[in-house]
Amino acid sequence: MRPQLLKVSREPGHSFSVRRDLVPYINNKWHFHAEVELIHFKNGRGTQFVGDNMKRFKAGDVVLVGANLPHYWRFDDPYFDEQYEEQTDVRVAHFSENFWGGSFLDLPENILLKALLDKARRGLQVEGEAKYRVAHLLERLLDSEGMTRVILLIEAMHVLAESDQLQPLASIGFKHSLGEAEHLRINLIYDYSLRHFRRPIQLEEIAAVANISPNSFCRFFKSRTRKTYSRFLLELRVGHACKLLIENNLSIKQLCYESGFNNFTSFYKYFKLITGKSPLGYQKAWAAGSCPAEVAEVELTQT
Repeated sequence: MRPQLLKVSREPGHSFSVRRDLVPYINNKWHFHAEVELIHFKNGRGTQFVGDNMKRFKAGDVVLVGANLPHYWRFDDPYFDEQYEEQTDVRVAHFSENFWGGSFLDLPENILLKALLDKARRGLQVEGEAKYRVAHLLERLLDSEGMTRVILLIEAMHVLAESDQLQPLASIGFKHSLGEAEHLRINLIYDYSLRHFRRPIQLEEIAAVANISPNSFCRFFKSRTRKTYSRFLLELRVGHACKLLIENNLSIKQLCYESGFNNFTSFYKYFKLITGKSPLGYQKAWAAGSCPAEVAEVELTQT
């Protein structure tokens, strides 16, 4: 689906927006906006799409998304159940690149800040100490007023500008063309796939969701994501399997079928291909604290 252009509202007297989201559907669409976005997931987990990058997100994650970069956070299904005990909790700030004035970024003292905003056009996953410091600053921003708001936001950006633990998300070659009507289909494809990946999805079925022929669908999906739809489904299934391995509630054989694989041989093969580890090896690495992310990051530039 074509990413929707969102107009970010802000209260009178404020030069940028800061809010707290407690419902799972606020970020639940493929969208973009002119403002830079700094987001902290205090609670909740699901699947994250930034440009042509897909990975799992989890509580504690902090992401910086540059202006006009399409993104989409899809919380896991249980969060949409009113009876589910765990609630989503997100802090997010939106600000224009020049909200502090047209010449601010050209000051010699701000060379690192300007470079940070350029890097953010690919999206940046924040790791290490910077993640915790920025999360704390966003928390303080929620209740701040006046000049303190501006100071806290600049401090958060200063922390990021000096950090060496920022991981680019979208590939260098990712281009977002606002004029291509075919992008309207991506959100439908993503949403349908996320809801049904645990069972076989036939090409004719997903092509019908996108309202194009199967042959056209194959060309369309690969041209937009730089990979085949079958590869995309495999990565969704392996990502779900990683989540189940970390939760450690099922045997490996059980989670194989729960993740949408028809047999253990193919599950083991593709799990190791995508994560670089066996299922048991991944589980042990996570328990030992040597696995850097909740699930394997999926680079959509792979084929």
